[in-house]
Amino acid sequence: MSAALDNIDRSLIRLLRLNGRRPNSELAEEVGLSPSACLRRIRLLEERGIIRGYTAIIAASEEGERIVAIVRLTLEKQTEEYLRRFEAAVREHPEIEECFLMTGDADYILRVSAASASAYEAIHTDILSRLPGVARIHSSMAMRNVLQQRPVRRARG
Repeated sequence: MSAALDNIDRSLIRLLRLNGRRPNSELAEEVGLSPSACLRRIRLLEERGIIRGYTAIIAASEEGERIVAIVRLTLEKQTEEYLRRFEAAVREHPEIEECFLMTGDADYILRVSAASASAYEAIHTDILSRLPGVARIHSSMAMRNVLQQRPVRRARG
């Protein structure tokens, strides 16, 4: 059984979420550890599977920012066969960036990004509505991701 996270572990995770490429020396100073102790902590978090990987956040395309749709999807039936077929089909479409099996009134929540509203409409029509077993699709467009770092706007004065 894995040990619970302490305040230092939680601080390291928070800092790495903000910037996964932050130098170990800066992380160590921020959380009050020596660089070697900090590196050991991070490696333990990785070995325990708490930190599962690092990623790059891609800038918006030259044509403008991409639209992100949060899609709540309900299947006709929730049998093992329906779930298996749906999940296999979802894996075939890179336009679907995340897919979560849910509790509650939606069976799945998906994150889909598209270059424009018309591009999302095509994804909705050509992909989402044709996934096996889909009964209902509810889409919401995200305005912005508040957890991604953005340039700080300075007050003019």
